[in-house]
Amino acid sequence: MSSLITDDEIRDETELVWLEDIENLDYVRQSLDRLPTRRGRPAYHRDGRMIGYAQLGPRAKASRSSGTFRRRVFWLLPHDRDTDPDGLYVTGAPAEAVDPRTLKAGSKGRKTERSEGGPPSTAMQEMGITLPL
Repeated sequence: MSSLITDDEIRDETELVWLEDIENLDYVRQSLDRLPTRRGRPAYHRDGRMIGYAQLGPRAKASRSSGTFRRRVFWLLPHDRDTDPDGLYVTGAPAEAVDPRTLKAGSKGRKTERSEGGPPSTAMQEMGITLPL
């Protein structure tokens, strides 16, 4: 889950690669996957689709026990809001979801009102603040 990802686990990221335009996505799910390489498109073994992934720099160290690297992968499931807007996540979002506009290499991102499926708060409307935050 994104809330369990710490900054030190992603400090060796150098780039986020997006496979889709993230401007129209309210949220993406993120996870730390064990992958055999620092760079390149990883294999994807979940339902749904991969939206993007992180590339690691040369300082990233492989696990001593498995020889793998922990890299972030961004993904969506078939029942997520982008393909089922009136479904389970019409409001709210999965625990591992963050607004993709808040993501950058080495930064875990955050939830926003947009990612949670809610309208802007009254305070935001009164201040003229628009989403994304």
